[in-house]
Amino acid sequence: MGHRKLRLQEKRDLLVAGETDGGRKLRADVATAFPTLGTDQVSALVPGKEELNVVKLYAHRGDAVTVYVCAGNPILFELEKNLYPTVYTLWSHPDLLPTFTTWPLVLEKLVGGADLMLPGLVVPPAGLPQVQKGDLCAIALVGNRAPVAVGVAAMSTTEMLTSGLKGRGFSVLHTYLDHLWRSGDKSSPPSLAPPAQDTPDVNEEKGSVQAEPALQGEMKRLTLEGEDKENGEVQQQLCGEKSLSEAAEDPGVRGLNPEPTDSKTLQEQMDELLQRCFLHALKCHVKKADLPLLTSTFLGSHMFSCCPEGRQLDIKKSSYKKLSKFLRHMQQEQMIQVEELSRGVESIVAVDWRHPRKGSVLEGGEVRTIIINYAKKNDLVDADNKNLVKLDPILCDCILEKNEQHTVVKLPWDSLLTRCLERLQPAYQVTFPGQEPIVKKGKICPVDITLAQRAYNKKVTVVRNLEAYGLDPCSVAAVLQQRCQASTTVTPAPGAKDSLQVQIQGNQIHHLSRLLLEDYHLPRKYIQGLEKAPKPSKKK
Repeated sequence: MGHRKLRLQEKRDLLVAGETDGGRKLRADVATAFPTLGTDQVSALVPGKEELNVVKLYAHRGDAVTVYVCAGNPILFELEKNLYPTVYTLWSHPDLLPTFTTWPLVLEKLVGGADLMLPGLVVPPAGLPQVQKGDLCAIALVGNRAPVAVGVAAMSTTEMLTSGLKGRGFSVLHTYLDHLWRSGDKSSPPSLAPPAQDTPDVNEEKGSVQAEPALQGEMKRLTLEGEDKENGEVQQQLCGEKSLSEAAEDPGVRGLNPEPTDSKTLQEQMDELLQRCFLHALKCHVKKADLPLLTSTFLGSHMFSCCPEGRQLDIKKSSYKKLSKFLRHMQQEQMIQVEELSRGVESIVAVDWRHPRKGSVLEGGEVRTIIINYAKKNDLVDADNKNLVKLDPILCDCILEKNEQHTVVKLPWDSLLTRCLERLQPAYQVTFPGQEPIVKKGKICPVDITLAQRAYNKKVTVVRNLEAYGLDPCSVAAVLQQRCQASTTVTPAPGAKDSLQVQIQGNQIHHLSRLLLEDYHLPRKYIQGLEKAPKPSKKK
């Protein structure tokens, strides 16, 4: 069966069925499709005395979808003669399907149409559920076994483990927050405690912000890359634009980070190494006077010499397989121009030295290393005073203002490095286990806690910016509602696009403090407003 994601467009038909042959047939189909359900459970799911609406919908690709609605919520849907439960049904019957667990941040990707990749799975101590390829499965989030998605296994559990948990694991058909969910009452997943043996074990590591699983709500560990291990300060990474004439030495090319990334395939690692050696060779080895340059000479005399120590450049292990194919790709990127000057012999005839390299992420330490290496390589360190660096035309263009370019000829090391860092745009990187690091521009906003006055002088506690740390506002609200024994609401945050805020009745900063610091293990410096907690009353 060709599985398709449920992205519904419009209603086409509406039928009504009570205790009819249609209702009895649906109960029989449910009992056949889900044999773990008992007779009473089937009757509760498809009641005979309540109105059952059968709605015809159409997916974006034109596939007809039959949706069964009871008490205002879609409970089942049928696609290509296969019956599937909705998340509303799975919340009442969480053990109906074998359930796999992923991290909360993955939900946004699934809702956006992505399938669930195996690196995103969380493997519990008891191991993964045993399924075969094509089996229907549920997907839940860490800390809450209420399913948030329905999908079909792309391979068996044995194949998943044999693959090292790499590749596509599940074809996702329906998720919480999608069109089908929105056709119901739009309720949030209930807080269902995962079995104790399925709770992931999270160990404390240096340089990480850790969260241990709790009985309710979402718990996860995240890592803020670039954390200073001595003073605990999280360094802001730097995201800047570099051109061939500006990047004196790329740290990745020079082997500052020579170790391959485990999450990448060998082919992806070789593609990355090939491009780095290509760019470094153009910058540091090839001059305009060398053109035209035989492509074979460019590879043998220039690219190979740029390969970091301990790594071996092998084009056959890349996705390109041949040098000519790789160079054609670089030509399509408008970095170089390749021509066949003699029969069967290709040469690089032109290079765009100003071609931009946008979005490169550098840590402060990497920037310092690049500047130091560049100054030493180009003999820019002042011979009489080692604390000063002479400014060549490239450095002048990078760091000096226009009115300084004819007056400032040398700078101290600290001033030079500070100016270089100021020219780059700040960014931050958040890493969740089993996922690629997420890099965003700007500075990470702290979790913001404020107190507000409402009608009749009642106080409420408002929490914003939870999403930046991978925390789902709805799940946090559910945890706080139980802990504080107070009503909570989740609403759009004013002035913030696609961001939600949690509001709790009363001054609940003490409860929030324990939740964020002790359960989620967020560093205190990333939370503002804790000082507004009510002070303990003095004993008389």
